[in-house]
Amino acid sequence: MSEKSSKYYGENGIHRVPLWRIGGFAMNNLATNCYLFLMSYVAYYLTGVVGVAVVTASSFSMMMRIWDGVTDPFIGFIVDRTNGKFGKNRPFMVIGNVILFTCSFVMFHVTGKLPENTGIRYAFFIVVAAVFYIGYTFQCVVTKSAQTCLTNDPKQRPLFSVFDAVYIVVLMTGLSMLSANLAAKYGSMADARVFHVMWMFCAFASIICTTIAIISIAPKDRTEFYGTGKVVKVGLKDYWDTLKNNRAIQMLVVSASSDKLAATTKTSTVTLVLFAVLAGNVTLQGTMQGFTSIPTMILSVLAISGLATRLGMRKAMLIGSIGGIILNASLALLWLFGDPKSMSGPDGGLVWSGFAILYVVLTILTGMFQNLSGNIVIPMTADCADYEVYRTGKYVPGMMGTLFSFVDKIISSLAPMIAGLAFAAIGFKDALPDVSTPYSTSLHYVSVFLAHGMIILGLLCNLVALKFYPLTKEKMEEIQDEIAAIKAKAMQEA
Repeated sequence: MSEKSSKYYGENGIHRVPLWRIGGFAMNNLATNCYLFLMSYVAYYLTGVVGVAVVTASSFSMMMRIWDGVTDPFIGFIVDRTNGKFGKNRPFMVIGNVILFTCSFVMFHVTGKLPENTGIRYAFFIVVAAVFYIGYTFQCVVTKSAQTCLTNDPKQRPLFSVFDAVYIVVLMTGLSMLSANLAAKYGSMADARVFHVMWMFCAFASIICTTIAIISIAPKDRTEFYGTGKVVKVGLKDYWDTLKNNRAIQMLVVSASSDKLAATTKTSTVTLVLFAVLAGNVTLQGTMQGFTSIPTMILSVLAISGLATRLGMRKAMLIGSIGGIILNASLALLWLFGDPKSMSGPDGGLVWSGFAILYVVLTILTGMFQNLSGNIVIPMTADCADYEVYRTGKYVPGMMGTLFSFVDKIISSLAPMIAGLAFAAIGFKDALPDVSTPYSTSLHYVSVFLAHGMIILGLLCNLVALKFYPLTKEKMEEIQDEIAAIKAKAMQEA
């Protein structure tokens, strides 16, 4: 073991990392989430600039998510067979971000300048988006695959989720406020100027985050921190064996994919309807986000760092799922039977009515529990990869991460279609609900179900999956002891 790497190792083969590097590397997920947030509004661009119908725009999102999922296993295979001077993970972070930057610029700045023909513009957009999602997968796979080499300390590994939860809250708050203000300024989200401003923020923030993440992972992106401490070649048959026999990743995929389907069904359009139509004031979306984000972030940090590090990640997800079910049900009842318009004053400002107070309290608590169950998934994939090393001696973090992503994306690809069909079923076939859409009872019920009912169904799937998830805190301690013994033997033979 080199002198440089030995300083990261403790007793029993446990290797740690300075806390700032965990926080820095978590920005890789933030970098890709910047683009994910931008693409969550793509239906507005397709209907407003490209000129396609609502159902077609929703179908595009589903089609691209499927394409994104199909490419995952191939890219995971490449990652597992990569081990160069620049490490296993960093090349894919750079390549991925360059592709994301370039393709997103072309999608939102070139498409609208093509001849005013819907077919030409839509075909062009699809081709560029297909390349965009390859770049997205390149960078996303690293967020999961590098977890195993970042740290294997059971008390450190969940801390990635602490930073991730904070970053996501800040991102969602900032960009939600930005999008709401842009919608109010230009009168609609379906305006090319809205996407120019949002692209500027998302793209350059992503570059900064990627740079910090590369610097943070650099000293740990080396062979001695991978799997058994030596390079083990893997083939396609190893992938099949993992798919068939690794119960941990199977159950984690069921849990996370059902959550993602539910969460992504709550599209930007659904949130816009809640505030612009039901509450009658779209700017309240950003205002409420401002009041709830910091308390949610603080409680999420306390919950993840307190529960996940002490009880293990399986129990933390279980607690988060149960709390999320109860609180989403409470929010659904509030939107159905409360008076959301009581939040808005005559001048358009916030009024602290009973509805507003309950909404803020319930939203903060809901965010805490959902962050606990949702953000813990990424370090749990590292546990699944370690379990595979323990089970077979094979180190396949790329496959583990992309297998997870493949099923997750295929299932969650249905979300925009579900939302689009739900809106189309109540009359919105040619355009999505917008800031000027009038209130209707059917729109009220559909938006509340998409916002909270779907999430409840996803969290119920968590409870079933966790019953069969084998990696308890005690089992992970046993696994790390066994891997430490394997690494010690490999180092003696080197």
